[in-house]
Amino acid sequence: MLSIPFTTTFLFLAMKIKDIVNRDIVNLTNCEHEPIHVPGSIQPHGFLVAMNAQAKIDFCSGNISDYIGMMPEAVLEKHFAVVFGDTNFEKIEPFLKDHTLNSVLPLKLDFSDKSFQCSLHFSGDRLIFEAEVDQNEPEEIVQVYNQTLQFVSYMNNTNTLKNLCDLVAKGTREITGYDRVMVYRFDKEYNGEVFSESCRDDLEPFLGLHYPHTDIPVQARELYLKNLLRLIADINYTPVPLYTFDDGSQKTLDLSLSILRSTSPIHVEYLKNMGVGATLTISLIHQEKLWGLIACHHYSPKNLTPEIRLAAQLQGQFITSQIDVRQSNEEYEVSRKTNMALEKLTGFDLPPIAESYKIISYNPELLRLCNASGVSMLISGKVYANGIVPNNVSVIALSEWLSSYSHDSSFYTDKIIDFVPNMKQVCDVVSGLIYYSLGNGNSIIWYRPETVIEVQWGGDPEKAIIKDANGLHPRNSFEKWKQVIKNRSKPWMHPEITVAANYAHALQKQINLMLLSEEEIKYRKLSERLRESNEELENINWISTHDLQEPLRKIQFISSMLLSKEEENFNSNVMVSLDRMNKSANRMQNLIVDILKYTRIKKNAELFEKVDLNLLLDEVLADSKENFSESGAEIIRSELPVVNGIPFLLRQLFSNIILNSLKYADSKRLPVIKITADGPINDPNISNQVCHSVSFSDNGIGFEQQYAESIFNIFSRLHNQNEYSGSGVGLALCRKIMQTHDGNITASGKLGEGATFTIYFPCEDV
Repeated sequence: MLSIPFTTTFLFLAMKIKDIVNRDIVNLTNCEHEPIHVPGSIQPHGFLVAMNAQAKIDFCSGNISDYIGMMPEAVLEKHFAVVFGDTNFEKIEPFLKDHTLNSVLPLKLDFSDKSFQCSLHFSGDRLIFEAEVDQNEPEEIVQVYNQTLQFVSYMNNTNTLKNLCDLVAKGTREITGYDRVMVYRFDKEYNGEVFSESCRDDLEPFLGLHYPHTDIPVQARELYLKNLLRLIADINYTPVPLYTFDDGSQKTLDLSLSILRSTSPIHVEYLKNMGVGATLTISLIHQEKLWGLIACHHYSPKNLTPEIRLAAQLQGQFITSQIDVRQSNEEYEVSRKTNMALEKLTGFDLPPIAESYKIISYNPELLRLCNASGVSMLISGKVYANGIVPNNVSVIALSEWLSSYSHDSSFYTDKIIDFVPNMKQVCDVVSGLIYYSLGNGNSIIWYRPETVIEVQWGGDPEKAIIKDANGLHPRNSFEKWKQVIKNRSKPWMHPEITVAANYAHALQKQINLMLLSEEEIKYRKLSERLRESNEELENINWISTHDLQEPLRKIQFISSMLLSKEEENFNSNVMVSLDRMNKSANRMQNLIVDILKYTRIKKNAELFEKVDLNLLLDEVLADSKENFSESGAEIIRSELPVVNGIPFLLRQLFSNIILNSLKYADSKRLPVIKITADGPINDPNISNQVCHSVSFSDNGIGFEQQYAESIFNIFSRLHNQNEYSGSGVGLALCRKIMQTHDGNITASGKLGEGATFTIYFPCEDV
């Protein structure tokens, strides 16, 4: 324990001190920026000192001599124990060491032959010590305790928030003795309403009156969030300056949490205009926002003991703890009814046709859902409406604006004219709405008409500021002033907004199901038409190709017969023409046969079987033996896999690829065809598909890589008909065969060096 001997010898004559009073001129043009947390002065019903971490006093109020008989010069720069004694220092020392300590009840300290009630709090790194003369009487403590118990019964005996606030106003007035106690509630713009009131019988009641947000500026509301209790013991007090040692720096002291903090002169003038002599204000904080105030007015000076202040503050905390509960009780019945309507609406089993939207719109539960007077649905460009709604053209225009404004989300308001003042056709019919986007330009909107409201103000809000010869001042008239509010509907309650959202989501799903059903019907009809067309085309193709082959056979027969008759004396031109005609007929017949093969390829699961590609290759090579003998081609082969396939199609595939290599062999060298297999590997054309691959590589004339895809197109040719024979169907047939097997075929080539064709069979089919 630090022990510093008290001495009456001071060197204050050499000390230069200064006050820190904020002397900036404040008027109504700049009051919203007034630094009310650093006034540099306090009220005179107590004194204040502020000390650093070493307990050295570097601020004190000018009235300290009235309480302890020592002038500020004798206190500043001294250790707390020197001024107030070691015993008192022992009581505050724990607070200096631990900033988290909080004393709910005031400390009782004795010094200068008096008893004081003291409060402590930190302001930055300084500990502020405020002291008031102890005026408590024992019976007063008992009264506070009894009143607190009484309040607990209020919570059990009331159901609504209004009833609870009425009892709190009455109880707070009984415990504090103020002439008037009001529960003051803010709206979303921070205009205030006297929600509950208890006052002397001879006073004019303020219950139900509204006050503009300018009465309590922004920085004052912010301070109410920090300091939950504010007391003015005498409106006509003279502010007491705070002093500090003048070391040349701009010293200031934040008094946001101070009990004794001096009040803004603008606020004092406002209260004087109301005729108030003393006030007590208790903050009501709900969900970290300023919900309202308990405002106590007395028409003469009045101070309260710290215990009674604490009891009054508890009343406010009781209210804020019950706001959610009471509002929930009040909204429960609304929620119950809206949810019943939701259950009925979502329970309807409607057919997936457009007529269902009309049925939904005329269902009375759709209006009961959120207690609306009208509803409109915009589905696929058509309006379905019921109740009080704008005309269809206005509904479409409004929906488009709301879709853009909400980014295809949701929106609600009780005053739509503030957002679309140019839509007179809408604002003349409705004032409030709830909008939900249903996607793809679809929407649902619930409407409410205008509800004319009369608001009683405590003075004209447009004249909250008056101007006279001395400048701007707060108003001095608080006579009742009536305002008629138009173009506004009854506000939407939270359960109504929530249930509207729930139904909008359900309706969106229903619309999607209807659209899917409609698409399914369209697809089914289209598929049926396509199937009929394919069958018809197949029949036409079969008949036409069959009929075409008959005259071709006659042409081939006659031309062959004429060419074989040596005794006929045809000139050379006729013989050439007959030969060309015969070859053309042969090409035409081959083309018809290839087209028939191409069009007949179909995927039929019953035709699939295990196919050993090694055996299949043997069969193909045996069938093509004469071709190999004529060309002198060499086949190099490796072990091939077993795949699931249609044998005759795979024979056609292998045959087409091998004969294609022989057809496009390079005349400068003997053909070499390498047939190799690899797998399982990833199909380069289809992600996440494992497959077997078989490659056919040759050393023929090759092709430029830019044609690697186009050569698979039907009737596609890279060379003149006179250079290389063929119909241009062969490789297209190969691709279609692989598509039938859920596989792929690719080609790569280099002009003058050769080509490689690779086919891929899915492993899952093996």
